[in-house]
Amino acid sequence: MQPAARPLPQAFSRRLRTRRLAASTSLHALFAAGLFALPGGASAQDAAAPAASASAPAPQQEEQVRFEADKVQYNNDSDQVIATGSVVLRREDQTVRANVVTWDRKTGKIEANGNIRFVDQDGNVLYTDKVELTEELKAGAIEDMLLVLREGGRLAARSGERDEKGNITLHDAAFSGCAVEDDDGCPKKPSWEITAVQVYFDAADKRVKYKGAKLRMFGVSLLPLPGLGHTSDFRAETGLLIPDLRLGATNGVELSDTWYWRIADNKDLALTGYVYTGALPMVSARYRQLTDIGAFQVTGYLTRSAVIPTNATTAPVPGNQQFRGYIEANGRLQFSPTWSLTAYGRYASDRTFLRRYDISRDDRLRSSINLERIDNDSYFSLAGWAIQTLRLGDTQGQMPIALPSLEYRRRVQAPLGKFEFEVNTLAITRTQGQDTQRAFARAQWDLRTITGLGQEVTFTVLGRGDVYHSAQNDLTSTIIYRGTPGWQARAIGTAAVDVKWPLIGAAFGGTQVITPRFQIVATPHVKNLSIPNEDSRATDLEDSNLFSLNRFPGYDRIEDGLRFTYGFDYQLTRPGWRFSTTIGQSYRLSNDRTLLPEGTGLSNRMSDIVGRTDIRFRDIVQLTHRFRLDKSTFALRRNEFDATIGSHRTYVEVGYLKLNRNIDTSFEDLRDREELRVAGRVAFAKYWSAFVSSVINLTDKSEDPTQSSDGFQILRHRIGVAYTDDCLDLAFTWRRDYITTGDATKGNSYLISLSFKNLGVK
Repeated sequence: MQPAARPLPQAFSRRLRTRRLAASTSLHALFAAGLFALPGGASAQDAAAPAASASAPAPQQEEQVRFEADKVQYNNDSDQVIATGSVVLRREDQTVRANVVTWDRKTGKIEANGNIRFVDQDGNVLYTDKVELTEELKAGAIEDMLLVLREGGRLAARSGERDEKGNITLHDAAFSGCAVEDDDGCPKKPSWEITAVQVYFDAADKRVKYKGAKLRMFGVSLLPLPGLGHTSDFRAETGLLIPDLRLGATNGVELSDTWYWRIADNKDLALTGYVYTGALPMVSARYRQLTDIGAFQVTGYLTRSAVIPTNATTAPVPGNQQFRGYIEANGRLQFSPTWSLTAYGRYASDRTFLRRYDISRDDRLRSSINLERIDNDSYFSLAGWAIQTLRLGDTQGQMPIALPSLEYRRRVQAPLGKFEFEVNTLAITRTQGQDTQRAFARAQWDLRTITGLGQEVTFTVLGRGDVYHSAQNDLTSTIIYRGTPGWQARAIGTAAVDVKWPLIGAAFGGTQVITPRFQIVATPHVKNLSIPNEDSRATDLEDSNLFSLNRFPGYDRIEDGLRFTYGFDYQLTRPGWRFSTTIGQSYRLSNDRTLLPEGTGLSNRMSDIVGRTDIRFRDIVQLTHRFRLDKSTFALRRNEFDATIGSHRTYVEVGYLKLNRNIDTSFEDLRDREELRVAGRVAFAKYWSAFVSSVINLTDKSEDPTQSSDGFQILRHRIGVAYTDDCLDLAFTWRRDYITTGDATKGNSYLISLSFKNLGVK
């Protein structure tokens, strides 16, 4: 498509042409300077000077206006000065461009014509074809104009006036945050606009106010907007936001709106009211503040409704009303470049509140506070945290409270390698469960060197001493997690050698890197089962921990004995393509099967085979596959697949996970699972798209008897259609939940989401 002859912004549905407006500054001295540049004795003749340029001798420097034009004429009979051809006026940060500027010295009338473009000191641009001004260019009438605001948005009008203070009054006007030209410079209609009988622009307050405003979307008038106003630079201000509308299975029709209070430049408050047809109203508030050393925010919800226990199957009793709510706070204070304090807290009144009101689907709420000091060589942390469970069947009294949790690490670089020292202490308390206290100190030495043949060799020596104390151990249901009550101590020593040999060369039109790897780790027998296990429960052999010194997560369990780990990394890089894979296995001399349960891939001398493969093709294809093969039967014990194919507008995402550990279901952290996640979006027009997502539980009772799934249980899905352009986000979504949790019932939910760019309501 060819651009218009004059590719300027098209003014909305009113079919206004693109216009440009002149600047507000005194031109008296400017035109005087233009006259001085003319040849002497000019009388009723045209005196032309190509690309004439002059500066006005102004009494004050700040009033000086620079002037450029292709041609300047003076007519003695009419006493007029005419500047033509790319006229440019400049004063400080303001510029004016026009085809023709005429000054009538008898009447003092100044008239600018043709492609007028005025850029003010704030970066706003005003366009018109004709403007009449006074001698000082302080006021004038404007016709058929367009105002482009620096922060986004455009105002067009049939006519307008600009007073001496810079305020503009527009008649028969329209505003939109949309671009009015496409990428090829061709005019396009905005997806939304505000039409008004009158629009007033306050130059001092930088505000736009409307009279008789109406909202139009896709050319259709929808609703009046009395009292509409917003800032021209779109800074946040006090007022109402755009309401939300949804229909849910539990609460019925929901209508919500937010009143935003701009308390100061560094703090604000948002109050939201929710009205339901199937429940009592709810209110929420969010307070945010920025300080000299950090920021924090607090969010809270409060309502009153009926609650039933999470294990009940009946509906809530209408008369059993109680106050319910949720509070969340987080913040960070930076006292110095090294010292900081981070905190966040979450608490819900009951286990189904967040789900019922569609606030969150988290099944655990964690609260924490952490004082940290970080520099180039050390790290210090004094922290505490607590957990609130929202899961069915969990006992809140079994949830841990960690206070204090202290950690200090220091790194020392020496000629013979790197030294790292660490001290750590942790106290875990439960109201109805096992209590554990732990303290240890660790020292580690690493030396990395490159041999003459190019092998990368790393030597590691580690020493650690632990002290534990525990009580009420019998309240932990899994026996091997309990440990022995009372005081326990142990010493740990580990030595390791890790060898990598990168081999690089050309292959298949690209570059390949083959890196064989071999590791030896030796750890004398460690007291494990008499030590409580708080942080090393979810043990599973993966590609990420295959070459770790300790393949248990956390500190409470140590993999002892002598073991050999071997594998290789491969990477092929071609233009637009990248392929990489990792595969490996380990062998240990010890045959102790009590520490590592069956199904973890580490219970026997020979471990399972683990690996990972990644394929990338530009930004179109991204594939990742993780696997664990049984060492004896080659059965897939872990099969995880993630794929994204397509562009940012049309794509499909697939995630599949199957854990076939064949393990005792008493290990709650190691249960089998099979799940499918799908999501996709299809752009079927320039701005329109359809999207879908779903989560399906494929676990059957043979894989996990504790689950009620029959092997194909849809947990939830979402289907919708969306419109997205440079100024409007509009979406219609249908979501269905297939699981009832207490009073958060399964069923359909419908949501209309609408977001306008550069629009506020006051």
